[in-house]
Amino acid sequence: MSVRCGIVGLPNAGKSTLFNSLTNANVPTENFPYTTTESKLGTVPVPDPRLDKLTELEKPLKTIPNVIEVIDIAGIAHGASTGEGLGNQFLDSIRNVDAIIHIIRCFDDDNVLHINNKIDPCKDKDEVETELQFKDYEVIDKILIKAEKAARSGDKDQQKLAEILVKIKAELEKGISIRDHVLLESETRLIKGYNFLTNKRTLYVANVNDDSASCQKYVESLQELIKNETAELLVLNAKLESDIAAIEDPAEKKEFMEMFGLEEPGINRLARASYKLLDLISFFTVGPKEVRAWPVRINTKAPQAAGVIHSDIERGFIRGELMKYHDYVKYGSEHACKEAAKFHVVGKEHIIEDGDILHFRFNV
Repeated sequence: MSVRCGIVGLPNAGKSTLFNSLTNANVPTENFPYTTTESKLGTVPVPDPRLDKLTELEKPLKTIPNVIEVIDIAGIAHGASTGEGLGNQFLDSIRNVDAIIHIIRCFDDDNVLHINNKIDPCKDKDEVETELQFKDYEVIDKILIKAEKAARSGDKDQQKLAEILVKIKAELEKGISIRDHVLLESETRLIKGYNFLTNKRTLYVANVNDDSASCQKYVESLQELIKNETAELLVLNAKLESDIAAIEDPAEKKEFMEMFGLEEPGINRLARASYKLLDLISFFTVGPKEVRAWPVRINTKAPQAAGVIHSDIERGFIRGELMKYHDYVKYGSEHACKEAAKFHVVGKEHIIEDGDILHFRFNV
């Protein structure tokens, strides 16, 4: 299962700095707008202490964590929805992501230019969101023409689609993004394939600096603005995270983080928050050759989880052999779990829980 998040925001909000922190990609960062003119792709491991513990117990040849693909997308500003500046390039890149990481500047620094010459996180957030809403509105207009024509010919699905789009369009006119609309499950299914920009899960990142008093007022204003949205907010110092990521020596890195009162890099929190944003949980496979984490959505059944490993395993699924993470850690091995009656056989209706350790039996 490939999971992809796009980092968006106004020029100079800190997108590329954050991307570098996550991926060590060394994308150029400058104090003037539009340094990033092309989308950059990197992969980010999702930190999981359980995977570390399983590796310690099993001592495999290799350990493979879950990963998220992250795209650093060119900055957006007023007029992007109509193709101004890098607008079309931005919108094409973001349409194919699963979730949006929207970074918003929440710090004062005369050495880092702001495209609007004023630090105003709420205005910055709304500027990007408005461009996405305008683009969705434009796309809906085009879809509606076809849907209404088909509805007049008696196509009931297209009639239903047209009704939903008219409702969404009215909400967009009020400045309400699609993800904040109240839609029935059947309605959500009908519009899913259109990849509307404002229907994507969103994580807001308040980008701060070392001046906590100055930053706090900006963060609080942003928290108030988004309190009724179906989105999360994470506070992060992208420049500090970039400095941490650049330190290769583990002992030196730990000492540096302790200076700032950090137990782990903040980008670890960001990776986990992005993972959670998409309703993802992890199950594990454990053996002498490989200990590996696998991503599945909440409420996934055992055959579909097997399919994440390989489609042949899902097609030929016979059963799953299950151990719970806490039991495996307590008893120390698969053999010991069997001895303690903590090894279970599960069928097609078993719903995967976070931390399940599984082996799958299947027909070829």
